[in-house]
Amino acid sequence: MSTTETIPEAVHLGAADLPFVDIGSGNKLKVIQVKRAEGLWIVENVFHAGYQVQTHRHTGPVYAYTTSGAWKYKEYGYVNRAGSFLYEPAGSVHTLECVEDETQVWFQMYGANLNLDADGNVESVFDGPGTLEAYRALCAAEGFPPPRVLES
Repeated sequence: MSTTETIPEAVHLGAADLPFVDIGSGNKLKVIQVKRAEGLWIVENVFHAGYQVQTHRHTGPVYAYTTSGAWKYKEYGYVNRAGSFLYEPAGSVHTLECVEDETQVWFQMYGANLNLDADGNVESVFDGPGTLEAYRALCAAEGFPPPRVLES
């Protein structure tokens, strides 16, 4: 008696397989993967000097790897530069500021970003499924075909 085992195959996405879309003022977003059951979302961004992300709190951990340029958190003294790795624990609060043009960062996030007002109240929530929906709409608006984002 023989059994057959299904061996999963690796999935490759080349640099040009998913487009970057404009999220305002030439800053860009690419959504790579969303796993709803795990709360996972992986994105890549290209930021320009002066770009700022609203102060936010993470409900899960975040891993960030910088491949070019430089960015920082307004609340801390260090600067993330090409080759930098950053771990953000769940519950961390910060304000991302880009300090160099063409800063490229890869983020692996779990959970959601709770966007905060000046008093620390939640104004809005960003998560993987919502970001994927926005990414698809921006791809369509820019004339790109539906993106082959890894999702489950």
